[in-house]
Amino acid sequence: MVYTMEELEIKHTSRVIYARLPDNSKAFIKYSVENGVMKLWETYTPPQHRGKGIARRLMEYAVKMARENNWLIEPICSYSVYYFIKHPKERDLLVPEYRNMSDEELKELFRKRLEEEQSKED
Repeated sequence: MVYTMEELEIKHTSRVIYARLPDNSKAFIKYSVENGVMKLWETYTPPQHRGKGIARRLMEYAVKMARENNWLIEPICSYSVYYFIKHPKERDLLVPEYRNMSDEELKELFRKRLEEEQSKED
């Protein structure tokens, strides 16, 4: 199924940022906000829609929400860590312990989180 990113309508509740996809499946980011910190717990895109930039669009939405609300971001899931590796200009939003990490430290954190998530799936 082909669709453009402009057609992707992203919405949010107090715990989920999501997009309903043309086949009626959903891509989402689960998050919470505590003391001005947006914690990004899980990012999910259905397998048939991966590699199309949907998770990136959801992260851009999360970044926009954080900026508008003056929140910092704590990237917990592997994809959220990956996003900040690929978008260093957005790292000013990260909580200090992540903001001050080098690229190599962020890449190591990404590998660690990915391993943890994959071990939960097994």
